[in-house]
Amino acid sequence: MGMGERELRGRRRETDVLNGLVREAKAGRSQVLLLTGEAGVGKSALLDALVAGAGGCRITRTAGVESEMELAYAGLHQLCQPFLDHLERLPAPQREALGTALGLVSGPTPDKFLIGLAVLNLLADAASDRPVLCVVDDAQWLDLMSARILAFVARRLAAESVVIVLAVRDGVEHAFAGLIELKIRGLDDADARALLESVLPGPIDPRVRDRIVAETRGNPLALLELPRAWTAAELADGLTAGTLASRIEDGFVRRLEVLPTGTRLLLLTAAAEPLGDPTLLWRAAEQLGLGAEPAAGAIESGLITFDRQVRFRHPLVRSAAYRTASPQQRLAVHRALATVTDPETDPDRRAWHRAQATVAPDEDVAAELERSAQRARARGGFFAAATFLERSAALTIDPALRADRVLAAATAKRSAGALDAALDLLGGAAAGPADALREARITRLRGEIAFDQGNAAEAARTLVGAAKQLDPLDHEQARVAYLEAMSAAIWASGPDTPGILGEAASAAPAPAPSDPPGDLLLQALALRFTRGYVVAAPQLVKALDHARHSDSEAEEVGGWMWLAGNRASGVVAIDVWDLDAALELAARHERIARDGGALVQLQWVLNFRSNVVSMTGDLSAAAAYVEEERQIAAATGNRVLGIGRMQLEALRGNEAEANGLIDVMIREGRAQEQGRMTAIATYSSALLNNGLGRYETARDAALQVFEQDPVAYGVLVIGELAEAASRTGDTKLVETALAWLNERVAAVPTDWGRGMEARARALLTNGEDAYRASVDHLRRTGLRVESARAELLYGEWLRREGRRQDAREHLRTAHEQLAAMGAAAFAERARHELLATGETVRKRTPETTNDLTAQEAQIATLARDGLTNPEIAAQLFISPRTVEWHLRKTFSKLGITSRRQLRTALRPRTAG
Repeated sequence: MGMGERELRGRRRETDVLNGLVREAKAGRSQVLLLTGEAGVGKSALLDALVAGAGGCRITRTAGVESEMELAYAGLHQLCQPFLDHLERLPAPQREALGTALGLVSGPTPDKFLIGLAVLNLLADAASDRPVLCVVDDAQWLDLMSARILAFVARRLAAESVVIVLAVRDGVEHAFAGLIELKIRGLDDADARALLESVLPGPIDPRVRDRIVAETRGNPLALLELPRAWTAAELADGLTAGTLASRIEDGFVRRLEVLPTGTRLLLLTAAAEPLGDPTLLWRAAEQLGLGAEPAAGAIESGLITFDRQVRFRHPLVRSAAYRTASPQQRLAVHRALATVTDPETDPDRRAWHRAQATVAPDEDVAAELERSAQRARARGGFFAAATFLERSAALTIDPALRADRVLAAATAKRSAGALDAALDLLGGAAAGPADALREARITRLRGEIAFDQGNAAEAARTLVGAAKQLDPLDHEQARVAYLEAMSAAIWASGPDTPGILGEAASAAPAPAPSDPPGDLLLQALALRFTRGYVVAAPQLVKALDHARHSDSEAEEVGGWMWLAGNRASGVVAIDVWDLDAALELAARHERIARDGGALVQLQWVLNFRSNVVSMTGDLSAAAAYVEEERQIAAATGNRVLGIGRMQLEALRGNEAEANGLIDVMIREGRAQEQGRMTAIATYSSALLNNGLGRYETARDAALQVFEQDPVAYGVLVIGELAEAASRTGDTKLVETALAWLNERVAAVPTDWGRGMEARARALLTNGEDAYRASVDHLRRTGLRVESARAELLYGEWLRREGRRQDAREHLRTAHEQLAAMGAAAFAERARHELLATGETVRKRTPETTNDLTAQEAQIATLARDGLTNPEIAAQLFISPRTVEWHLRKTFSKLGITSRRQLRTALRPRTAG
């Protein structure tokens, strides 16, 4: 629907903004804008004007259709269609993901964010010759997957010469919150009066005219359309009650009501066929017995145009045409559309039309919908799969099969993140005929949803029950449920949930000789929580070794995520004092999450990797992981987990920021009964306060965590406890810490454990040999923070013994290392001790790299380490052009001209 200059009256400000977007894109800067406003306010007209004036741009546009929301990636397919010739130029994982989502190829279920990266790079590649303009009208009606992908892409654009403009209607929920917004309002009174008078059939009382202008609030579509639909008497009386959108739609209804029956049926057919494909429309019209006369009447009405694409004058015309039709007419239209839709090229839309044309149960249609659900699920369209399955269940007459399909719909809803909707469906699944396996699967799904919702304790108990139900029925599903139960119990364990770990561990089945690594890990953890660390230690080490050397990358991603992530193997690696294994597993987990585009899982592993890498002293790399986690959360709309940032700020000694993060996490952990989250935050408090020299606060915090003994965090907090207790004169507590270390290190002897054991002995006995042993053991590990802290403690002891010269050597080493890492609070402790020995030490001044933004520093670090621009782009879910743009700014700030110079301009890594 083109709109003339007259109809854009009063839109100078808006058109200037839109034209400015195109100018910026031509200058190499991507632009994104969200137009918001009520129905009819002029959003569509502005989009038409933008397209008409975008000379020199490649243009793609689509519009959301409410009835199309069930078909996954329908909107995205239309938007990408003009650029699919660029598909072969994408990296293979992205090409396969997008091709699978659009149904062009068959492949494993793609993650939606890998699809998003593919779309981002597809648009960037298409824009390499000339800018690309993407226009989406009624974006609130896009299918869920298309909307999420498009929102992801919009938030990642920077230097790709791409413009995305989306229009959304006020009062309707959408996926684009947070984008730069331009609110479209009604015309001012003068422009509104002029527009109204241009379409009035004759003179009108000025008072009535002003009343209409006031009641329409300057809405252009209302001003243009209502005079065409209302009688002179009605205009004289003013407008009837109701919302403005409903008044406009009622106006369109009036215009439809006077049309011949055949014309109205043709308009209904076009309204039910959201692709706007004229060939499909005419074939369906032939099925309905409609000839040329209805088409002529439709064109004459001005409500629709037929060109390369069928377009309604306004989306409200489509809704009016569909809403005012009788049920029998709608059934007939969908039946005709199903008949003419190709079952080979578009089976899902055909299935949907068949379903809309069916009232009574029909197993043939239900089965076809189920097959469509399987295809949607394979493309990652879980919400669409759930919708297909719900409709399939409604058309299923067999009660057992109906219950199975409802359960499948609930499972798909959970995968799509619609947790409350999934729970609602479970009631229908449970109402089916008795079936032990289905009942067990329902219980398991309830437990999984409870975990998703943050109710870890409830999840653990529910999943244990599900695993027991599944054990005699499906061994594989039972083992997975036990793993899930143990994971939930680990996170739930705390003072408010005593015994939860024991309950989950006691329920775990006995090991079998052929158990895979995941089951070995489950058994080792169960042993740890039922018989103690010492008994379990050999099994923990064995399970960890199996996890490291198994060919797990060939496994289904979700299973490996649990196996390699911080909920299991990574946690065990810390628990048995194996830093190398923790680093390896974190890197492996990160790679698999990136390859699969699993960004929610990637958020977790980035937090874990940040924490582990910070122990090596590479705080700049840890900060990069923290920043990336923040960016992913912003791009996906998920919450920032913040564990990595909290521990990083604590290690840096940034008191205000760290305490704020700690307080929030403790509150959230208690509210959700996630004892592990509370323990992590409390450990961070101990770390922070030891650095600041507030030893009583550090001791109390460390003692809380020590008494809780969460997996892995006992290893981390024991050093904080021993140090803080010794500084507060709590000898008994230091003895307790040393006894704990003696037992653990005897079970799993490593340089890490021995170094911490020697440190506790030194703090208790003031023995120099123990201080030296602590330094020597920790120097042989990659634990540069603990190694430097060992030097600090040794130097502090030497200074108190009056051996100033000897103390300076160790304190100087500690200060240099801690300051270089960025552990400012501990470095400041070392500086004060050096001053006490008579040595003058100045505080380090901020480095040039502090001028870089977080993303610039992250990209520069990756470039320094040898990654190419495409590799950096794939890792950070941005385009190569954006990487290049950031590097240019980074080079300018650092005063360098090449990537090679980054090696000296940036602080090198302190550990591999």
